[in-house]
Order: sequence, then C-alpha cells, then structure tokens
Amino acid sequence: MPGSGRFRYDAPMTDVKLPPVLAGTRIHLVGAKGTGMAALAEILAASGARLSGSDVADRFYTDEILASIGLELSIGFDGAHVPEDTALVIHSAAYAPDRNPELVEARRRGIPIMVYPEALGELSRRFDASGIAGVHGKTTTTALAGSLAAALHLPSTTLAGSAVSSFGGKSTLILGSRYLIAETCEYRRHFLHFSPRRIVLTSVESDHQDYYPSYDDIFSAFVEYCRLLPPGGELIYCADDPGAAAVAAAITAERADLSLVPYGRSAAGRYRLIAYETGKGCARFRLAGFAEPFELHVPGEHIALDATAALALAVSLYATDRTKGAAPASAAAPAVAELAALRAALADFRGSKRRSEILGEAGGILFMDDYAHHPTALRETIRGIKAFWPDRRIIVDFMSHTYSRTKALFDDFAASFDDADALVLHKIYASAREAPDPATSGRALYELARARRNARGKSCTSYYEEPLEALEPLARELRPGDLFLTMGAGDNWKLGVALLERFTAKGAPR
Repeated sequence: MPGSGRFRYDAPMTDVKLPPVLAGTRIHLVGAKGTGMAALAEILAASGARLSGSDVADRFYTDEILASIGLELSIGFDGAHVPEDTALVIHSAAYAPDRNPELVEARRRGIPIMVYPEALGELSRRFDASGIAGVHGKTTTTALAGSLAAALHLPSTTLAGSAVSSFGGKSTLILGSRYLIAETCEYRRHFLHFSPRRIVLTSVESDHQDYYPSYDDIFSAFVEYCRLLPPGGELIYCADDPGAAAVAAAITAERADLSLVPYGRSAAGRYRLIAYETGKGCARFRLAGFAEPFELHVPGEHIALDATAALALAVSLYATDRTKGAAPASAAAPAVAELAALRAALADFRGSKRRSEILGEAGGILFMDDYAHHPTALRETIRGIKAFWPDRRIIVDFMSHTYSRTKALFDDFAASFDDADALVLHKIYASAREAPDPATSGRALYELARARRNARGKSCTSYYEEPLEALEPLARELRPGDLFLTMGAGDNWKLGVALLERFTAKGAPR
C-alpha cells in the first residue's frame, strides 16, 4: 500500500472487539480531547460505560464535553493513569502503541487496546450505518445530515468531526440507536474499519501527500471504501466533482447491485441543483425533484451541495425507517409536513465549529474562522463568503498545514486566494508526522501569491512568520465594513480571536 509514516493503520491491527455490554464497563481513552475521541466518549457514556482518559494540558472546547459526561481526565501520559479495573483502552491514532506510556502499560497488563478508527468501526456494526466521506465537505455534510435526521425524528446517532451548533455545541447528536451517521476519514485508510450501509461521497482529489503520494493512491482508497458497501448498498455522490464521479463509475463497473444517487448541477434525477442565489447573508437553492426552494444561512454553493447530499441521505433513511427496507425509496417519500421540517432544519442550520464560523462582530468588522486547508476548499469558501457579503472587504489570513501538502499543491495554493481583497500569510504549520522540508516555506508561498496578485491588481499581500506578529498591524489597518477571515488547519485562528477581543475592548464603554 502507498504511503509511509512512523506508524500506520492500513488494515485492522487486532481482533479486539467492543464489549457486548458497554454498561458498567471501564474504558480508558488515550488522547481523549481529540474531536473524534470526545465524540466517541459521548456515545460510550450514553451506553453506560464508565470512562477515564488522558491528554495534554492545553484546553480545548472538548474539555467541557468530557466534563459534562463525567469522564475522569488525567493530564499528561503516565502508566499510572490507567485504572486497575480497565477492561479496554481506546487511543487516538496520533499516539503509537509502542511509545505512549499508557499504551505500553496497558499492553504489559494484557488490557485489550483499540485505535479510534477500529472503535468507530465496531460501533458501526451495531447500527444501520451511513459513512460520510470526501476530501472536502464531510464535516458539514455530516452535521447537516444529523440535523435533518432529527427533523424527521429518526432514531439516529450522528458523529461529526467538529462541534455543531444544532447539536447543542457537541460533536454528536444521540437520538436513538437504529441509525448511525458518521464522518469517516480517508487518512491512512482509517475509513476501511467502518461498515457502511450507505456512503455519501462529496469529493476526491489529491491530498494527504505524506501518505498518498499520488492521486491514484487516494483514488484507490476511496474505491476500496465503496467496496465495503453490502449488496444493495447505496452510494450518494457529487456528480459535479470529477473524483467522486470517477469513483462512482469505477465501483459501478464492479458492482451492478449498488444503488447510485448522484447530486449536483450535472446530476440526473431529483437531486439535480437547478438554481442557487445568494446575497446579504442568505442563500436559496432549488432541486429538480422538489417543488419548493430551500434556504441556507451559511455561505457558499458548496454548502448547498453538502445540504443536497444530506437531504438525499435523510430521505433514504426516512424511507428505510418507514418501510423497514422492504420497499423502494419512492414508496416512502417525505410528505408535506416532513418536507417543511427539512426546510426549517436547513434554514436554522448555522454550521459547525471552524466551518465558516462567525466568531463575532466588533467595530463594524465581522470576524470569521474556517478550517479550509486545501486549495479547492479555500477557493470555494472565499468565493462563497464574497458572494454572501458582497459589500464587505474580505481580508484572508491563511496558514498552510504540512510541508508535503504545501509542496505538492504549491501553485494551486497561490491561485486559491484570487477572490480575497487582502491576504496575510504565515509560516507553514508543521505536522508531527513529517520532517520539515527546507525547499518549501510559507515565505516562498507568499512571494508567489504576491506576484500573482500584483499581476491582477490586488497588491494587498503581507507576511508575518508568526500569526500573532500581525496583531498590531492589522489592528491599525482593519476598518468598519471589513470581514476578517482566518483559514487553515494551523493555529492562526488565535489571531482572529485576539483581534476580535481588541476591537471589542475598543468599543466597550469606559
């Protein structure tokens, strides 16, 4: 298999299973503050498991989630943190079993150990499971799908890769145990542990170059994932995305038994996007198979596509729930009341953490943050925000993540900011999974982006090695009517928070 790394989970490592009965079982979580791990903890706690865990001292939004479910959290990693009555240890894929002191101790004591993707895969076999996959859009699509499943009162559990406003600020929405809707990750083929009845495929293109050196490598992983669908399984895919469409074509050539549901502008059928209009904080879109339009308050046509995918999945689950899988989907299409509930859920959706997240407004400046860290996602997100707020000057602050991705997509990154009115760049946010590459740097990306923007008459480009070095200059330059947007998988989000605090303090009464 392609890729390399310090450790990897390309296939099931062990035959360890989740205990048949979780209630009362002591489970210890190593790396408990991670988004996926904390979401898993919520599901385990809801099943009655007794939880303990450990992680670094830094505080994250997941600290509150873990405290709310009663998880006993230790700071740092030490073999003594593993309780004596522990029946199972689950760890984040960020920690190697032969290096983390708690995992070494668990192995010494003969305690079964699972990595997070294995545990999620085990859970999927206890539900009618749907996996949301793709290089872009999977978190938002999962969040939307969970919100729509709730609107249809489906007995479902949803696990997203970020905190979701409509989930009460958590990453999970636990409303029942019949259906599981889960974000599934392609990195190191983690999603191959999952057992999906349905797959939603949003996008496929080159990414994670430290593991997938070529497009063919990552493409083959997505095809392999689709092969996990059972006879009669369903693949909902974006017909507008060349990679997703190619995966659908490849799996169709192998599996005539699968049901394929395309969505997007180029799709055939009821989920064809036939209109999208946006402006001043609202977007409306229409689908071929629905008489009335849908409304969103999150920017970008790519979000309308994510919403369409979520609708297709929610309708499929609704049909399955009403007919117990014994009739075709058309036999149980949502009625007028259910369609109204779906429309209301989309109109009420306000996104998830770090996905076009509005941090606040101060001094007439709107502050936003977005996790986009791939050129395609950057371009589409900026374009969508520009159309959503056409009267605002868009200032983008970006920090690239990983040397391998930056190097492989260098020119694409430089071209992804064309719709920004001003651009601020920083050093590359390094990953612990790769060594620095002296031939690739944030400053080199800045030089290329600046030259491109100068040639297009957009010369407002600046560079600060560390994000917070830009605090004072930006505090002087930002003005009422601006929209300041931090983007990337690095830590430059701290700059947006600091600026918001600065302008809030400026406007506070003395």
